[in-house]
Amino acid sequence: MKTADQSLHILVTGSGGQLGREIHRLSAAGCPRDRFLFSDVRTLQGEETLYLDITNPDAVSQVCASEGIDVIVNCAGYTDVERAESDAAAARQLNAGAPGTLAEVARKTGAFLIHISTDFVFDGKRSRPYTEVVPAAPLSVYGATKWEGEKAVLDSGLERYLILRTAWMYSPYGKNFVKTMLALTRERERLQVVSDQVGTPTAAADLAGFILDVIARRRFDVPGIYHYSDEGACSWYDFACAIRDLAGNTCEILPCRSEDYPAKAERPHYSVLDKTKVKKTFGITVPNWHDSLVACYQRILEHD
Repeated sequence: MKTADQSLHILVTGSGGQLGREIHRLSAAGCPRDRFLFSDVRTLQGEETLYLDITNPDAVSQVCASEGIDVIVNCAGYTDVERAESDAAAARQLNAGAPGTLAEVARKTGAFLIHISTDFVFDGKRSRPYTEVVPAAPLSVYGATKWEGEKAVLDSGLERYLILRTAWMYSPYGKNFVKTMLALTRERERLQVVSDQVGTPTAAADLAGFILDVIARRRFDVPGIYHYSDEGACSWYDFACAIRDLAGNTCEILPCRSEDYPAKAERPHYSVLDKTKVKKTFGITVPNWHDSLVACYQRILEHD
């Protein structure tokens, strides 16, 4: 690994997703001395994005060797929770196989791996925040494949890594709950949203900022699994109401139960993540989810 004063070469996979795009946006200011290489399986218009299939070990090895990659940030993943139930092979390939490939390449080259996981590795049967030591018990194909991805990293023999579990991510980019609720509460007079699933909304910009802070401060000395979501807790119903109120829409939102809203994939009813470990280890403060929602909404207005 390079010395603390040397520039690092950082590969960001899945850079077309919400987290990857926020890292792209913040990287110049967050890590001005480092060089970022953004990759995806598609080229984003107006951006220099390297095509890279991270399920292909030879392709990953070639890029990491030719570019002298020091840090890999894996933002890629199969995130369509419903579709994963009928497309398990593809979900497993991207959520489990690819992290194993990245970890193996990182182990061979000496790179540091930051891998993103999810609150869906838990079954949601607790009534208090989940710490990192609570055993995983996923309910869905998505959750199971993400847990398999964590195990692939842990079983690879890689010693230099962070696995970051997050939850309910949103941003001004792509499709997410915030943008969906903004549209629905503007267009409809009445809407039902489940009130018996509780978690913590997380602005992708907040997680991206933390990742860049880790890199900028060269905090590669504390490997392990960490939880990072915004502070506080709410139900999807509470979240929807907050989004509606921010926009000044008048749609009536009615609470309903999960069983009234049939879905292929079972969701955890309670998946609030305990952030004590990440806050103490890295000496950070974590924003409240509602404050971050306000900030994101302002960016959405500016973008529109």
